Amino acid sequence: MNIERILLATDCSPEAEGAEVYASMMAELWGADLTVVNVLEFAPGLNPEYPVNRLYLTEMMKSATRTLAELKVRAEGRGISVQTQIATGIPSQEVLGAAEAHDVDLVVVGTLGKTGLKHVLLGSTAERVIRASPCPVLVVRDEWSKGGQVGSGPRPAALDRILVPVDFSDCSLDALEYAAVVARRAKASLTLLHVLEPVSYGLDFTLTIPGSRERKKEAAAERLAGVVAALKNANVSSDYVLRGGLPNDSILEAAKTSSADMIVMGTHGRRGLSHALYGSVAEFVLRNSRCPVLTVRNPKFKSGHRRVLEAPSPKQ
Repeated sequence: MNIERILLATDCSPEAEGAEVYASMMAELWGADLTVVNVLEFAPGLNPEYPVNRLYLTEMMKSATRTLAELKVRAEGRGISVQTQIATGIPSQEVLGAAEAHDVDLVVVGTLGKTGLKHVLLGSTAERVIRASPCPVLVVRDEWSKGGQVGSGPRPAALDRILVPVDFSDCSLDALEYAAVVARRAKASLTLLHVLEPVSYGLDFTLTIPGSRERKKEAAAERLAGVVAALKNANVSSDYVLRGGLPNDSILEAAKTSSADMIVMGTHGRRGLSHALYGSVAEFVLRNSRCPVLTVRNPKFKSGHRRVLEAPSPKQ
């Protein structure tokens, strides 16, 4: 796997500094080219030549041009090859169009701090980008910037520990493979998290046999230990955590406990309870995680990619 082209979608606000920092960090790690796009949100059907609309677009264009020029200087000062562009329209459509046009390997998005409507991005734009993106998407919330002084300039990002929720579906194993490659490049360590599904009731309202849950726990621990051993052979430091309870709370708590700098997770798991881990729970994690979340729907592994690990098959 090789990340050669990265797309940063930004609204150029101080709250979006975190997205810039992580995009630059990933570009440095991989020696990738960086394309930065700023979308001037403009609803379809409106006349751009109408005086009020023209004034709005002109002022926004001036501000975006100035801010992107400053961003380009910062990135080029770090040895990153950068190109910038300004688009007009619906943010999610323009970001996806740019990702396709530039054939990027990673999209980085931040919250729309300028408007203050966090749900606008995390409730629509980012989720639409994640659902349709041709490559993984890294989401950086504006709370990351608020950890320092917003407006004082980007602060250095750390990537020492990565949390990876794993339910052993193909989707989560692809996310784990992606995280392992990133960890090896960044010399970071991984924490694998497996959330045991809550106790379930049968149709006759009887509890699942207690011994069955214990066997599932032992089987999961054995598989996770095998993955950790495989990662060690691939020169990736890792450990694992088994938790019970609700997946969304377990992921956020594990991220806090392990001091994770990033969460890497798939966006589609198995059906049933496990599907929730990569459906609504992914949305919950995106909205509530204090650290960046890298979602892997399409890992975009290159032809001939040699996997860092091959997870052991469960025993029959």
